Amino acid sequence: MNTTIILVRHGETEWNVLGKFQGCKDIALSNEGILQAGYLHKRFQNKFDHIYTSPLKRAMQTAEIISQGSSNTSPIVETGLTEINFGEWEGLTMKEVITNFPKEFIKWKNDDLNAPMCGGEQSLKIASIRAKKSILKIAKKNKGESIIIVAHGGIIKAGLLGVFDLKMTMYHKIMLGNTSVSKIIFDDDFNAKILTLNDTTHLPDNYDIKSYV
Repeated sequence: MNTTIILVRHGETEWNVLGKFQGCKDIALSNEGILQAGYLHKRFQNKFDHIYTSPLKRAMQTAEIISQGSSNTSPIVETGLTEINFGEWEGLTMKEVITNFPKEFIKWKNDDLNAPMCGGEQSLKIASIRAKKSILKIAKKNKGESIIIVAHGGIIKAGLLGVFDLKMTMYHKIMLGNTSVSKIIFDDDFNAKILTLNDTTHLPDNYDIKSYV
């Protein structure tokens, strides 16, 4: 029997609109992000067995809105789902990172094995190992069920790299918008397959998603 893991990026924040690296900074949802989470609630109403969330506010708020009115489940905090700690880059835009850390940025973008960063988590590789462990732990604990994981664009992408043993450069070839849904399934031996990636069909037609990571 397949185990379904539904990876959901949190709703929009003010820093998302500004294009800043949020990382472990505990930024709340914007009014637009709350509205977006409401569309997720409609999409998933009574269609999941459990819901897990990063402990950061923007993910927890999204998870709480999704689970509103659900009689059998409420969000479970999983610290391993916390966003990547981007160290010195947190609070900066991509342009500011490129300007202030040009050599480090190029290394981060082009290193297949580790993708080092300036402080914080130290590398994408370390984050991918952490995320993979959390995803597999949740899947094995809830075998045969459908589980929503509400987290962050960075750690979701890192988790996919870990689960599928991909090169770190693949991180920069995946784009996830706010409240996007990416679905993977595990068979009985916990071999994984991707079903969907960056699905935002719950949002209104022609909706303008301002943030992709």
